[in-house]
Amino acid sequence: MKISKLEGILAVLTAAALAFFAGWYLGAGSGGTPYTVTAERAGGILLPAAEAENPAPGLLEGEIININTAAAADLERLPGIGKQRAQDIVDYRETHGRFGTVEELTNISGIGEGTLQGLIDYVTVGED
Repeated sequence: MKISKLEGILAVLTAAALAFFAGWYLGAGSGGTPYTVTAERAGGILLPAAEAENPAPGLLEGEIININTAAAADLERLPGIGKQRAQDIVDYRETHGRFGTVEELTNISGIGEGTLQGLIDYVTVGED
């Protein structure tokens, strides 16, 4: 019995589809690690759990940055401080000398009480 060209193509496509779905079915049970995503509400805003647990994700746990000695790149890792604000801190320090208190950060344009409250646990003016 001879098969036509069309029947041969259909047979090849059927075999390929069966091989694909068999691999998919067998691969689904081969130990893929399941994962879960949790979220917590913080002040009415839904945050991923990792952010809710670590409000300063750019810093290592327990890390404190000395604003009198830190480079701009290190200051950028602080919550609420971007590239421009980090450079403003360095420029202010070079112009006015060392910060006497962390609260002096509010002398820098763009850093108000709200930003200061977000930074206060992550910065120091003490000696390294």
